[in-house]
Parts: sequence; C-alpha cells; structure tokens
Amino acid sequence: MDYIQVIGLLAAIFTTGANIPQTIKVIKTRSTKSLSSVTYALLFLGMALWVIYGVIKSDIPIILANAVAGSLCGIILFMKLLALYRKKQQQH
Repeated sequence: MDYIQVIGLLAAIFTTGANIPQTIKVIKTRSTKSLSSVTYALLFLGMALWVIYGVIKSDIPIILANAVAGSLCGIILFMKLLALYRKKQQQH
C-alpha cells in the first residue's frame, strides 16, 4: 500500500466517522430540530454520486466509505423528514 492509498483510506475513515456521532445523537434523542434538511439532502445526494463514481472507477475505498457515510446520512435525513411530516400532521 503506497502513501496515496493511505491518504485515501484515512480520508475515508475520517469523513465516514464524522457522521457516526451525529447519527447516534439523533437516534438516541429522536431530535433533529437543529439540523438542516437541505444540508443532509445535499450530503446524501453527494455521497450517492460518489458511490456511483466509485463503481465507475472500480474504486472500493470510495464505494465503501461513501456507502457507509451515505447510509448514516440517510438515517438522519429520514428522521428529519419524518419529524417535519409529523409536525405538519399535528398542525392540521
């Protein structure tokens, strides 16, 4: 493994790991009040596109890192949208 692969793997670990604390907090507290749905929608879309790019380039670290990070981001986005839906339902 050369230094470029090490840099790529470290980047994947840090960017994927950065989503873990927020996902755990959202699951535990069931609160997404302070989170932006637009931000998480864009992050989710970006990570999905990175997965597609990784598949096209046959780059396993890009595929795996973004699939995991995208899944975590998707959980947060789903919970945010669910909270917005429930809030809207309560107003009617």
